[in-house]
Amino acid sequence: MVVITHEYDRFLSKRDLLLRRKSPYLLFDILGELKRRGHSIRIQQGLSMSYDADIAVLHVDATTASADYIDYARSFPFCLNIGAADISKRRVSGALVTSGETWEGPVIVKSNLNNQGIPEALLNRRAMRAGKPPPFPNMPILQGYDVYESLGEVPERVFQRDDLVLEKFVPERDRDGFAARFWVFCGERERCTRYVSPNSLVKASETIRREPVPVPDEMRERRRELGFDYGKFDFVMHEGRAILLDANKTPGRPKNLVRMFAAGASHLADGFEDLMRHALGRSSSR
Repeated sequence: MVVITHEYDRFLSKRDLLLRRKSPYLLFDILGELKRRGHSIRIQQGLSMSYDADIAVLHVDATTASADYIDYARSFPFCLNIGAADISKRRVSGALVTSGETWEGPVIVKSNLNNQGIPEALLNRRAMRAGKPPPFPNMPILQGYDVYESLGEVPERVFQRDDLVLEKFVPERDRDGFAARFWVFCGERERCTRYVSPNSLVKASETIRREPVPVPDEMRERRRELGFDYGKFDFVMHEGRAILLDANKTPGRPKNLVRMFAAGASHLADGFEDLMRHALGRSSSR
């Protein structure tokens, strides 16, 4: 297996005093399990070198993978997540306030880029440190989320910026505050967890309790539409409907939840192997 990462990605950290490597990505634990099962894994940073492999994973940590990465991914017999190359908010969000729509409730202003554009900013910074041009020039200034009680309170300048989107602010209420649901999947293997936080913007690393929950059919349909083989969906239940807020093709592993994520790696590795068998079987039958 080849894992295709951006030229300036840092999938693996430098070795520590015990010669161990770490990674900010959930895929790191899954790859470790696959190695223990005898699979050969290569992390390919950029496109300057290429390897032959039975299967690849497009793991470019940016909102949109550029055409050269997509073309390279297509050169493999099978590549996971090639259909999920674009995870911009305008493509994935189920809470967008559309043009001409009447919405009386609160709204939230977000970057159209995944994770507020932080991955692109990091890639640009590393490129410039290497004396290379930034891969994402003309990046907007990073900003946090702003919540307004109504559309009428949103500053006019927001509507004039293509890099921002407006979403309906539809938090999932809980007796202890607010909830959000995180669905992690690979192939047919998955886990879906409801996290509860005192904060209206729920993060898995800042929760007071969590519980397993089923995956709504609406989310499974969105996954098919968006072309995800592996990844994580963040969604809420609002007035009986599942609403997708974010889709990530390179999910991370929060530091305070590393043990929990590592414990679930074997289950997701089963999903990778199922996809491999399917892809190799399809290839051999041609």
